[in-house]
Amino acid sequence: MTDYDVHIKGGTIVDGTRVPRYRGDVWIKDGRIAQIGGRAQGVSDQVIDADGLIVAPGFVDLHTHYDAQIRWDPWCSISGWHGVTSVVLGNCGFGFAPVRPEARERSILTMVRTEAIPYESIKQGMPWEWETIPEYLDSLDAATKGVNCIQYMPTASLMIYVMGLEAAKTRPATEAERKEMQRLLHEGMDAGLCGFSIQRLGPDSTQADYDGTPMVTDTMCDEDIFALGQVLAERDEGFIQLTQATGDIKADIAFTEKLAAVAKRPILYNAVAPSRKDPEVHRRPLRWIQKCWDAGLPVYAQCGTGRTGFAFTLEHWNLYDASPAWRAVTTGSKEEKLAKMRDPELRAAVVAETEEADKRLRVIQAGIGGPVPGLIVQGVHNIDHLRQHEGRTVGEIAAEQGKHPVETMLDLSVEGDLQVEFLGPDRGSNAEYMAEMMNESPYSLPGVSDGGAHTKFFTGGSWSTDMLRWLVRDEQKVTLEEAHYRMSTLAAHAAGFRDRGTLREGAAADVVVYDLEEVEIDPTWIGEVVHDLPGGEWRRVQRAKGYKSILVNGEVTYDEGECTGATPGKLLRHGRG
Repeated sequence: MTDYDVHIKGGTIVDGTRVPRYRGDVWIKDGRIAQIGGRAQGVSDQVIDADGLIVAPGFVDLHTHYDAQIRWDPWCSISGWHGVTSVVLGNCGFGFAPVRPEARERSILTMVRTEAIPYESIKQGMPWEWETIPEYLDSLDAATKGVNCIQYMPTASLMIYVMGLEAAKTRPATEAERKEMQRLLHEGMDAGLCGFSIQRLGPDSTQADYDGTPMVTDTMCDEDIFALGQVLAERDEGFIQLTQATGDIKADIAFTEKLAAVAKRPILYNAVAPSRKDPEVHRRPLRWIQKCWDAGLPVYAQCGTGRTGFAFTLEHWNLYDASPAWRAVTTGSKEEKLAKMRDPELRAAVVAETEEADKRLRVIQAGIGGPVPGLIVQGVHNIDHLRQHEGRTVGEIAAEQGKHPVETMLDLSVEGDLQVEFLGPDRGSNAEYMAEMMNESPYSLPGVSDGGAHTKFFTGGSWSTDMLRWLVRDEQKVTLEEAHYRMSTLAAHAAGFRDRGTLREGAAADVVVYDLEEVEIDPTWIGEVVHDLPGGEWRRVQRAKGYKSILVNGEVTYDEGECTGATPGKLLRHGRG
């Protein structure tokens, strides 16, 4: 007789492989799935009654920025609340290693701006005990974790470590520097990295650095990146995460195709997202990705499938950074921002740039927060004479005042000490187009949660629950089998996870047990404010409903929505563990 640790009894199994769902039991022993179906070969220490519930593999969150948060929040909420059992760290080329001791403060400031992670939370919540990538991975390995994780080489950190910040921002690497970066990537891969990541958004980066300049990788030359790709080709392992939108679509396509040819390894291309009205917005890149595969180039479409809204103040907002004029008035200290927003010349530049209808800025505003006139004044920081504006759009207030909407937005922000909160209205999403991305292309991955980043603006970590309740249950446009295949199996495969993403005997026991009829996000749209970060900082959260149990490596981390305190997560070096 064999004794088991956990028996998940009488559930409907959706194993992640697209096999039609079936009723059966799952037994877990020593962190792995010991048996699926049939009769028990022994007794179990714990029984989870899954009658009427779905039993499926835990979700894989490929695009997160939990690099700092995982040190104080082992479960990487909010992703961990929503069934995510494995996360990928170090996306977009950003992270905290390798970093020399004297460069730590500047590294923190970069993440405070480009990923909007609160300064005091990083300072107080992340014990910095490393310099090199092997030292960093050892530290991450030793840290308590409630989810599994794999780690990219953050290319920006690597370049700065080798070249220095000023040189990395202003010139290509020398041949000697290029060889040193290759050596360090080899060293990191030997220690367990899964590949490298890059944000390439050009000189007017949507996510700029602390001083308003582009991030190091935004203007990185092609040859430096290809040199890193050669390392993966030489090793025949690892993959690349690429966030790219320089404004030159033909150049971006040519670069990505060449990188895929050089590296001969998968590229997760970020991001493909549908519009509400024009199907070509998502179909065009998906056709290109199909052509890549037809040519033997393994490029995956990392798709933005979450529907969370944006709420923000101009004290922290950084997602208009593609606009030089907006970037100028929203960088610096709070006092400097207030002074800039009062400056007639700077204000005129923001208005003029908006009036010029710069295509790049319009696209960004349409997708992030929304155009200025349509933003809703959600809160006015208890300033009595501004209360009359709550619940109204900036455009309505501007028309009443006879001002340009941008001037009205700046005036409200200054009068409210940068605490006036603007809300991007819910303009709806196109379920047909979103489902088409998941159903039609073999190479589309859902998600782009950005978990751990922009925590005061939005709550992308709820994407997995949203996909289940919206596209599977309510709209019935994606089958349950397809959804779990995309959220777990295909994601794990693309990112090099071993023995994860499916429910099969011998695989790691990362499992979600939930009621499809009850899964919900609470609250909907922009979430609620909670003060639960180190340093007294706050964030927005959306909690999950309908999950009975979430298991990581065979241990229950969430029971009926409550954290058990278990920390069975692992650093998966080379995707294994």
